[in-house]
Amino acid sequence: MKEMLIQLCSADGVTGFEGHAAEVAKKLLAPYCDQVEIDPCGNVLGWKSCGKPHAKTILLDAHLDQIGFMVTDVLDGGFLRFTQVGGIDPRMLLGAEVTILTEQPRYGVISCTPPHLLAAGEQDKAVPMHEMLIDTGLLDARAVIPIGTPIVFAQPPYELAKGQITGKCLDDRAGFIAIVEVMRKLQNAELDVDIVVCGSVHEETDSLGALTASFRVMPDYGIAVDVSHAKTPDSGSEEAFAFGGGVLVGMGPNLHRGLTNQLLRVARAEEIPYQIEVMEGNTGTNAWDMQVVRSGIAMGLLSIPLKYMHTPIETIQLSDVEAVSDLMAAFLKEFHGEVARK
Repeated sequence: MKEMLIQLCSADGVTGFEGHAAEVAKKLLAPYCDQVEIDPCGNVLGWKSCGKPHAKTILLDAHLDQIGFMVTDVLDGGFLRFTQVGGIDPRMLLGAEVTILTEQPRYGVISCTPPHLLAAGEQDKAVPMHEMLIDTGLLDARAVIPIGTPIVFAQPPYELAKGQITGKCLDDRAGFIAIVEVMRKLQNAELDVDIVVCGSVHEETDSLGALTASFRVMPDYGIAVDVSHAKTPDSGSEEAFAFGGGVLVGMGPNLHRGLTNQLLRVARAEEIPYQIEVMEGNTGTNAWDMQVVRSGIAMGLLSIPLKYMHTPIETIQLSDVEAVSDLMAAFLKEFHGEVARK
């Protein structure tokens, strides 16, 4: 699982430019599905049929896109102006290393004024993103870097400590790898439902991928897999959860109560570590948009505790990814395609 996660997180896939990541995801998923394809929107879709007539369908979704940037202007001296794609905190950008995804990828750094040259009082002020520049060092930058070129953080993923992975785009490549692990565990299982896996695009901006895939597949049920905030000493938030504490089971009005209760029952029966994440409204995940496709989809939501969301140093505990995978696999092995509303 660690090797698959590092491989997938090493593939660039800014929202709207997910092609490279989708190809890697397709190869990882293919051994465990009857059929895998990349659809016109760029989603990776994999089907596994149970072979039983009139079987219900459940869609497992995790998004493949990552936050990033796009070039908006090329200036003299090899400097670039840029804008964000997805939610990015400008406070952590100065001095960051980036990869500019031209045909031959090029590297750059987000430039910053040395503290020695700042005027009195400027050291305590945040620099807005529209004032930042990327220094490419290329005197011919205008000839080789088109406006609109996507950009990603340059840091590769790596193992921070045993069982912990840090790097870019673990949101939500970790969720997709959890689903790949589910399909591996179910490879020889006898099932009562058909499963469709979606590695979706565009989640960070408009959930286009999950919407179009759900419309095409027409599932009876869906489980979105994403990430949520893990506690750190400075988090000070009731909306953060124990790192290494297991799968987060979403509970709220967006989510089907019967499906959620069944997931919780399986977690308790199988002694899978879990935490309940109360979500009083919009979950901020694909589950929010998928629930209203066609005549409606009964949705569940499972999340992985993650530190430092939307930064180049997102960090997860592999045991939490395993807990998500274990819960989904155990649930699907006994799922007959029917759950009560309550």
